Amino acid sequence: MTAVSVENGLKSSARATRRARMLRSLLPALSLALVLIAIAWLNPRTISYFGFSLMLNLAIPIALATIAQMFVIAGNELDLSIGTFVGFVGCVTATWLKDAPLLGVVILLGSIGVYALLGALIHLRNLPSIVVTLGMSFVWQGMAILILPKPGGKAPDWLLALMAFKPPFIPFPIIAALLIAAVVHFGLMRTSYGVILRGSGGNSAALKRAGWSLLRTKIALFALTGLFGVLSGMALIGITTSADANIGNGYTLLSIAGVILGGGEFVGGRVSPIGAVIGALTLALAASPLLTFMHIPPDWQVAANGAILIIVLAARVLISRRER
Repeated sequence: MTAVSVENGLKSSARATRRARMLRSLLPALSLALVLIAIAWLNPRTISYFGFSLMLNLAIPIALATIAQMFVIAGNELDLSIGTFVGFVGCVTATWLKDAPLLGVVILLGSIGVYALLGALIHLRNLPSIVVTLGMSFVWQGMAILILPKPGGKAPDWLLALMAFKPPFIPFPIIAALLIAAVVHFGLMRTSYGVILRGSGGNSAALKRAGWSLLRTKIALFALTGLFGVLSGMALIGITTSADANIGNGYTLLSIAGVILGGGEFVGGRVSPIGAVIGALTLALAASPLLTFMHIPPDWQVAANGAILIIVLAARVLISRRER
């Protein structure tokens, strides 16, 4: 084999790798586009200002919960308590945050501190995050039931006004999703400390040799998870107007699916804030509008959602093999 043919082969392989990598990064957007095309084909009237506002009504809290889960996954961990935590935050928001705002703020800040302590505990004692957060899910659930034994309460007026905001031309859920994606992408992907946070999951040994504290990065990641979990719970109550101790239970699996659907991986610190938000939007659209328009019974919608997720992930695996 001549040197020219070897060089041409290497160039061809490099081009194929770049194409596979680009296709892999575009897969979340393609998934969202396919869901939107299917919805538009089944019911064209939904592609409007009112239609998007209605379909994406719950997209903001799902996107915030997905971002919260993404920070934990960036550190090679997993949070199985984010759903019950969102429910706890919702109960606090609908009761103490409305009736005693100062006490409500202190409790919410304290809950973020608890998340930071969880990160420290997991790192210092080398505990599996799945076990720790699974145990915490029962704690958050129990506290939510103590605060609000039965559905009720009311969201603060300022929160209701914020979530009911209707800007011209573009629905508020879309603007909020773009803002969340832009802010988190800049903070995690474009700043030096964001590189350190991702490095704790990508190459913790190199990070430690460089003199950075893995304990601090773990605390920061879990604190950010708690912060966005609080924002998710507040946004959810601002939309539903009242609370329930079980209101966020489904958000744990939704948040994990959103991160993975958006291009994240369980190991290596490989996450994408923009992809995570796109994954959350895809799940929000596929969870109810698409499957309802397809006349799929509610009992089968969870299975159909799982099938959609499996198809997307299978496509990503095929692209990753081509990239390798």
